[in-house]
Amino acid sequence: MRKIFLATTSLLLIIFLAGCEKDNFEPPKSMLSGRVVFQGQPVGVRSNGVQLELWQPGYQLYTKIPVYVAQDGTFSAMLFDGNYKLTRLKGNGPWADNTDTIDVQVKGTTTVDVPVDAYFVVKGETFQKSGSNINATFSLQRGNTSKNLEEVRLYLGRTTIVDQNNNDAVVTKSAGTITDPTQTINLSVGIPASLAGKDYVFARVGVKTAGVSELAFSMPQKISLK
Repeated sequence: MRKIFLATTSLLLIIFLAGCEKDNFEPPKSMLSGRVVFQGQPVGVRSNGVQLELWQPGYQLYTKIPVYVAQDGTFSAMLFDGNYKLTRLKGNGPWADNTDTIDVQVKGTTTVDVPVDAYFVVKGETFQKSGSNINATFSLQRGNTSKNLEEVRLYLGRTTIVDQNNNDAVVTKSAGTITDPTQTINLSVGIPASLAGKDYVFARVGVKTAGVSELAFSMPQKISLK
């Protein structure tokens, strides 16, 4: 009986120590942050729609760490210090594919810009309330020329998260009606009843490239309705 008691006590002690070791496990404390940029400027995207991947080589479990890009083109991830490889996913973003890896050394607070070859970006956007409409004026800058413009869109929403999946109103202008996208483009959308009683709305311009699912966006702007 004594031997059984001692064996049981030893087993419980091992389990207890293992539990303590698990409780004392240090979480990652180093912050990697950055921007997805075209010619040094962040590219606006759909909220939680565009993803980067981090890989840490040299470990038995070599699995990806998904990193979602915020709608203002920024991203962040809490990591352990070490060397990582940052990749841009094929077909995931309003830019030409580039699957080259970016070597990143994370040590404490680390920042890195991820360059992309955007097809189109929105430039010089302004928004103004006119009666029961919101008017937008902007132009486009062309980057990679391998694909053509499909259309531009003006979105309205009740929060700062505005895109093709989060909006209360949208109007579209096709590429066929735009003579020169680098010159001034005008769009106007009616304020819907769901937003008419609000103090303000958020507006955002998106540009759709033919054959590319994700849009490039301007940054959302808050527009007073009073």
